[in-house]
Amino acid sequence: MRSTFFRIPAVLFLSLTLFGCATNGDRRDPLEPLNRGIYKFNDTVDKAVLKPVATGYKEVLPSPVRTAVGNFFSNLDDVLVLLNDLLQFKLERAASDFSRLVWNTTVGIAGLIDIATPMDLPKHNEDFGQTLGYWGVGNGPYLVLPFLGPSTLRDTVGLAVDGQFDPVVQHYPVPERNSAIAVHTIDNRSRLFEAEKVFDEAAIDRYVFLRDAYLQRRRGLVYDGNPPREKLEDDED
Repeated sequence: MRSTFFRIPAVLFLSLTLFGCATNGDRRDPLEPLNRGIYKFNDTVDKAVLKPVATGYKEVLPSPVRTAVGNFFSNLDDVLVLLNDLLQFKLERAASDFSRLVWNTTVGIAGLIDIATPMDLPKHNEDFGQTLGYWGVGNGPYLVLPFLGPSTLRDTVGLAVDGQFDPVVQHYPVPERNSAIAVHTIDNRSRLFEAEKVFDEAAIDRYVFLRDAYLQRRRGLVYDGNPPREKLEDDED
């Protein structure tokens, strides 16, 4: 059975067709009514299932075990980081990330121990959505994906492509793959509790806050932390 990652584009284009006439005050988010509905659905699922499970996960497993789990999945993610380094011709960074992957996979026992960071081989963040942005592909409309959360049309295409090379998504047999995805999801959710407190305190409209934070972060990642000034609609040519 193929992963749901590979069905995302078809769902997206159907949604764009059905809701393409929807408009709102933010030109980046023409599908806001649809996106808000999916956001509420995701929030309900999170409160009912994911957050309680992640809370139990954090309470039951000691910190060193959770650190090892996070390191393991981070090491697998470095495969995608390396591939996207190469697609962006960031050869110096690719060499660093390749060394990081080798050291953590071997001496770090399949990535359970992060020995690369203390060796001045830092963790980087690259994916195919960023690669598309690097080569000039625009965000497209902002989207909220069921279960997966904030995205854009460009990043959703990137997610589908990354899924073709993701060691977790491509792992077989399927029950092992699904178990790994579940553990990864729970581990990631357990790391968001502190950020969630700040989010709850700062956000007047949680949807808008999350959308703006996502778009700003992705723009920063595409430009490696140094994005150019965005041209406003009322700027002169």
